Amino acid sequence: MAQNVVGAQLYTVRQFTQTRDDIAKTLKKVADIGYRVIQISAFGSIDPQEAARLAEDNGLTIAATHVAWDRFLNDLDTVIEEHLVYKCVHPAIGSLPGEYRGADGVKRFVDELGPIAEKLAQAGMDFSYHNHSHEFVRYGDKTMMDMLYEWADPSLLKFELDVYWVQHGGADPALWVRKCAGREPLLHLKDMRITPQREQRYAEVGEGNLNWEAILAAAREGGVEWYLVEQDQCYDRDPFESLAISYRNLRAMGLT
Repeated sequence: MAQNVVGAQLYTVRQFTQTRDDIAKTLKKVADIGYRVIQISAFGSIDPQEAARLAEDNGLTIAATHVAWDRFLNDLDTVIEEHLVYKCVHPAIGSLPGEYRGADGVKRFVDELGPIAEKLAQAGMDFSYHNHSHEFVRYGDKTMMDMLYEWADPSLLKFELDVYWVQHGGADPALWVRKCAGREPLLHLKDMRITPQREQRYAEVGEGNLNWEAILAAAREGGVEWYLVEQDQCYDRDPFESLAISYRNLRAMGLT
């Protein structure tokens, strides 16, 4: 099991992964920064065998993916086949459709997830849920994150906590990382900064205001395998430069 390894969530550079040639160039750039691990997300059309070969050619391990929920529901055998090609055991969803919000939606999701997670487990894989901030909306005395955490069996539902979105939802990222100990193989890292106009903006890790000492301590204690850098928007900065800044800062924080 890998520990304390920094990877690049390629959603960050999604505008450069829409063709086979662009994917090849992007993987080389990411490897040249120093990354040895990637998460596949928002790729254009490419054969999984070719994507896996390009990753291997650049010395990159495919640690995780983001797959649409409807594919888990309706095309699970193909999803499993693709992940066997990738040698990847951590498929995840980037988000759920809007109709799954609230208590009834969470119950529906948990019910649907059971047989999916069991079939993934038979193939040596698990299933992770990536949060945004709407999971911290309160429905009575519970948030959606509370419901997901409490109502789903830990053997079936893992978490890919996104610390920016936890903070955005008004919760404590380090607390949630600690709470999910043992069921968080993946962690999404991006920072949050505030403009003079009080606008919350994405930032490179270490360039904003999140408490990284507390977050990373909780992650180490909680058994996180892969620390995945993701920046939804880089504004006027080249997204590859943003990935490089986060990589350098995380290395300085003690990750590898």
